[in-house]
Amino acid sequence: MNTMAELKARASDHQMSAAAIREKANSDNRELTHAERELMQNHLDAFDTVQADINLQARLESSEDFLNQSAGRKVQPDGLRNTHLPTSSEKGKCGFNHFGEFIKSVKDASISGGKLDPRLVANAATTYGSEGVGADGGFAVPPEWRSTIMDLVSPEDSIMNMTDQMPISGNSVTFPIDETTAHQTTGGILAYWDSEAAAMTASKPSLKEMTVKTSRLTALVPVTEELMEDAAAMGAYVQRKAGEKMGFKVTDAIFNGTGVGQPLGILNAPGTVSQAKVTSQTATTLHADNIVAMMARMPAGSFSRSAWFINQDVLPSILKAGFVVTSAISTTGVGGGALYMAPNGLSQSPYGSLLGRPIYVTEACATLGTVGDIILADMSKYLTVVKAGGIRSDVSMHFYFDQNVSAFRFVMRMNGQPWLSTPIARKNGSNTLSHFVTLATRS
Repeated sequence: MNTMAELKARASDHQMSAAAIREKANSDNRELTHAERELMQNHLDAFDTVQADINLQARLESSEDFLNQSAGRKVQPDGLRNTHLPTSSEKGKCGFNHFGEFIKSVKDASISGGKLDPRLVANAATTYGSEGVGADGGFAVPPEWRSTIMDLVSPEDSIMNMTDQMPISGNSVTFPIDETTAHQTTGGILAYWDSEAAAMTASKPSLKEMTVKTSRLTALVPVTEELMEDAAAMGAYVQRKAGEKMGFKVTDAIFNGTGVGQPLGILNAPGTVSQAKVTSQTATTLHADNIVAMMARMPAGSFSRSAWFINQDVLPSILKAGFVVTSAISTTGVGGGALYMAPNGLSQSPYGSLLGRPIYVTEACATLGTVGDIILADMSKYLTVVKAGGIRSDVSMHFYFDQNVSAFRFVMRMNGQPWLSTPIARKNGSNTLSHFVTLATRS
């Protein structure tokens, strides 16, 4: 049977995973999906099982304490004497006060002849080997800081949080999808006008299967001995940099990913449409007509959920975007209309809006004049799957031993792609529509 600390750590992982599923649904102001309910139930069932083991372990330890009452004071080995053990208030941190203290213990345990902190054993007994070196060459980072890294990868205003997120327990998931439209006259469920007593015409659903397998995103972060000497600064540094690097990798893949070993990006997805430039348009420019034409390629129901994603090079053109207003009987200009609206307080997008939709600036977009410099997207139509438990984190001093540098390893399994695999055909009109609209190269 595992130790009490190990059991409580396992129970904590299951509880936090279940809570994260519930919090995600609450933040999206929706009910749990069937898959989320099933996954949440699995975590809670596992929690109940571990809780039963905890009760058994508590009874066993109580009986041992009773039998040892007359044996006098028990002396711990030198390496374990007078060390601080986890309390209930330090749940999720495995007894460590802050991330730097945890790293200091890892360093001390990794030095030949150094003392092994029992909190490391309690935290990572399943990967613990002799002489303080785990089977993977390191110690697992406590859940508290694993969650912190995940929060940095997916903050409230991140692109990933705008997508349709689905937590999964395995490494793949299969969805049935219906790509038919309400106005098409063949394929899928159809409706017909018929006369009284006439036989009704039958139709059946047209469904496809979409399988998404998680890909692995990793970050290996070396930390020098100098940073080790300043535990608080080192802890903040590692968490910030790992979160920043992994967060941008996710954002960049959502826009530019190839779909091979990484998410399928919007720019490479077959369902994305590209709006042609204006005739004889000057290279590396953006016109108001481009923006209006892009809006016309977005399904009406999606436009109210859409946003503009642009490269910073596009900002000057956006700030000056406008068009000439003409009268009904003459081509002479009678006024002007502005497409760009400045932000109205902190409740608005910090970069204002175009045609009423917020603007987000990201380096994942291409430079001005290139496909991907401006994208109109309904991100709720982009699916991301993330393996439950978030990021796995480990630390070891042995990988860079000859350089006197410790290594932090962060591993996240996720993937993503647009829901639709083809543009939407219209009932009336020649242009196709899509939840993701780009602008053709202007060169």
